[in-house]
Amino acid sequence: MPKPIKHKDYEHALEAMQIELIELQRWVKLRGKRLCVLFEGRDAAGKGGTIKALTEKLETRNYRIVALGKPGEAEQGQ
Repeated sequence: MPKPIKHKDYEHALEAMQIELIELQRWVKLRGKRLCVLFEGRDAAGKGGTIKALTEKLETRNYRIVALGKPGEAEQGQ
């Protein structure tokens, strides 16, 4: 099992990732491109908290979060 990360190390790594995401957001916007990031996982797996942490420094006019509902029976078999 991996060792838990120290809070200070987590904050430092998160800040570095947020800076990279800001730069990526600018790059995508300047070139008129689009980017899709998909989070998939079980309920209560931490997706919402991760999305919040990653997007809190981004320009809100340049991204959209869409929550999809649970798949129906027909979709589950695909």
